[in-house]
Amino acid sequence: MPDFTINPKFENSAKDISVNPVAPAAPAQPDSKATGDPDLAPGQKRPEGAQKSIYGEIPQIPVLDAVEGIKFDFNHGIRILFPQTDKIFHVTFLDIDTGVILYSSDTQPGAFITSVKKFYIRFRLIIHEKGNEKPIFEHDMDLTDKEVMVQLPVGTIGDSIGWFSYVERFQKKHKCKLICVMTPWIATLVKDQYPDITFIVPEDTVKYKPYASYYMGLFFRGDVDNQPIDFRYIGLHRTAGYILGLDGDDLNDLPPRFNLSAPRKIKEKYVCIAAQSSSQAKYWNNPFGWLAVVKFLKDNGYRVLCIDKEKVHGVGLHWNYIPYGAEDFTGDIPLQERVNLIKDSDFFIGLSSGLSWVAW
Repeated sequence: MPDFTINPKFENSAKDISVNPVAPAAPAQPDSKATGDPDLAPGQKRPEGAQKSIYGEIPQIPVLDAVEGIKFDFNHGIRILFPQTDKIFHVTFLDIDTGVILYSSDTQPGAFITSVKKFYIRFRLIIHEKGNEKPIFEHDMDLTDKEVMVQLPVGTIGDSIGWFSYVERFQKKHKCKLICVMTPWIATLVKDQYPDITFIVPEDTVKYKPYASYYMGLFFRGDVDNQPIDFRYIGLHRTAGYILGLDGDDLNDLPPRFNLSAPRKIKEKYVCIAAQSSSQAKYWNNPFGWLAVVKFLKDNGYRVLCIDKEKVHGVGLHWNYIPYGAEDFTGDIPLQERVNLIKDSDFFIGLSSGLSWVAW
């Protein structure tokens, strides 16, 4: 499986709009019902052949009304869209918690302004008519009772499970109506354990107009715009807590809740192993490693069950097989059945893979 959490920088005019916020939008007002990838400006489309976003689409036009036709929201950082009129406005937004002014400038007609930072910041928005000291609009971001969307990249078992407990802690902290975008076959593991969270698939994001949205991911090349700290300093799973603005005890490790009510099916003592992973660097490339482990376990009276999805996996010249001597419990079966096996095993042995996070 390719690593879908990599988010390469996308070079197009959207970058100019966010870096140079006073750049005007297209002369024609975009469709108010249009949706698009989070990193695109209103009316903008991804070039043909470009890599598709790993996230569900959001409204291209900010969903909240300010004054005089100005629209704003917090669906990819703060987003502010000014109407095509002759009026010139002065817009300021700042970080309430630090008091730091993040942006302050006059606008142009039709300007689309976004913050460079896309992770959680408690923004204050202030708008003046140019030349007037008294603001015509002020808004402090407050997620209480608001629809807030948290998007997890599609198809990544380990990342989704490692990040999910931070999603719940975020929802409890802000008392918001949280919508979690997650691949359905992963969501089945947790959705019944979290009744206060609405789970949807990426294709359904177009049905919502949330107040704010946040995007989980591993961002490379020193990116501190989508994450406040390079994830390599803090660990793969804790990066979600930092993106969501959590701190203190809310950053502690906490496995998600699974349904553990299934009766035990195997009477003998047994161990579950998972020998496959998503890239060759994550495999145990010791040619005798699994042979020795399986033999040792069986010599000590354990059944050894291999619960990978595939018994053979690889690419090019490198292929990896189910360890010799292990019982073949591989197959494309629901993750809940893997949970049922793992929970009654004496222990689990795995690699850097999704099933290791399931066993967590």
